[in-house]
Amino acid sequence: MLNKSTIQYQYEQAAEDNLRILVVGAGIAGITAAQLLRKNGQHPVLIERDKDASHPGYMLALMPMVDAVVNDLNVREGYLKQSTALDRYGFHEHQGKSLRVDSMAEILSRYGDYRGIARGKLLEVLTNEGCDVAFDTTVTAISETSEISRVDFKTGTETCQLDFDLVIVADGIHSSTRELVLKKQKIDIVDTHWGGWVVWAPEDENMDLGEELWGAGFFFGVYPVKGKLGVFLGGSLKDTKIGPKAFVSKIRKKLDIISPRIESCLRSIEETDKPFYWPLKDCRSPQWAFNHTILLGDAAAGFLPTAGIGAGMAMESAWVLTRMLHYSNKENVATMLKAYEKLQRPRVESAQGNSRGLAWLMFHKSKILAYIRDWAMRLVSVEMALKPIQKLVANSPNPDGIAKSILNRESNNNQT
Repeated sequence: MLNKSTIQYQYEQAAEDNLRILVVGAGIAGITAAQLLRKNGQHPVLIERDKDASHPGYMLALMPMVDAVVNDLNVREGYLKQSTALDRYGFHEHQGKSLRVDSMAEILSRYGDYRGIARGKLLEVLTNEGCDVAFDTTVTAISETSEISRVDFKTGTETCQLDFDLVIVADGIHSSTRELVLKKQKIDIVDTHWGGWVVWAPEDENMDLGEELWGAGFFFGVYPVKGKLGVFLGGSLKDTKIGPKAFVSKIRKKLDIISPRIESCLRSIEETDKPFYWPLKDCRSPQWAFNHTILLGDAAAGFLPTAGIGAGMAMESAWVLTRMLHYSNKENVATMLKAYEKLQRPRVESAQGNSRGLAWLMFHKSKILAYIRDWAMRLVSVEMALKPIQKLVANSPNPDGIAKSILNRESNNNQT
């Protein structure tokens, strides 16, 4: 549960902390970081630009890299209750015929849980013991010195300025705070020039089965969560301008076979009033770590949804960062932040690269390419396609080891 609070109240709570920490953004990355810090006895100030606790209700697929967060926050029971196991993945050829169904359980269960969950339910799980946040609040300026980050805030019509030892920027892919930090540094952006609608459809008898259809000029996906199906239907920005109902009608004409599940999901798109539209872009920041500021989650590297790993990587990154902050103080925080970026950035960008590669395969209008993809998918299992992701999951980062090595170096330097 997100509890409405104020900056001043939270800042007073942080007065005795060894690090005064600001977390900008109450999304998945920001809340994960704030809750892990609070579990460790810290009192981070958490702010959110939205005016209340409402948030987009889209679906997430979370791979086993989130298990460390779930365990450290002691929310596994709630997580399992509010999510559903994603045991199978089904692929349809571009005209609708079911081509293959692979076992996701065999691929990922050796590492941990792979589950579908609604974003809102995930935030409820992460904040089950309460989570103070100052709503309607933005950062208007950040000034770093060698000792602090001085931050200017705007809450409604009121302004204030406070000093922090660390600012965690986690306000999403369209982060305004990131621009204040990076100044004139350019962000690497991949714009697919595609987008699509996200809606909910009724649950069915195959709630362990996620399905995708890579069409010629469109993409369709069904992703189960607890009690309902998350649905995505997209195409080029030019083609989707006709609106969801007209676009669904266009897609029906391209499909020779429409399964009962796909039919139900297409109807849900047609019947949903003002469905959420998602332009498919990503971003990659050229720098994450500064003396007293760090970019986290989508503010550091925003993902395309093609590999279903963005939210999981954001949570893992928050866990890695906060584990390293266990060993941080005012004197070594800049060193820890740089070590965090060196450790986590290659993992995040590897996963992001996988998402970009899949987007290149998925988002095409060519019928010839669609036939080639269909043929290739007869030969390539989902396990082969997920090899890079499996490697990331199998080789978990060791933030404690890195942080301890930094402390050992500091100790040796002091002795000499």
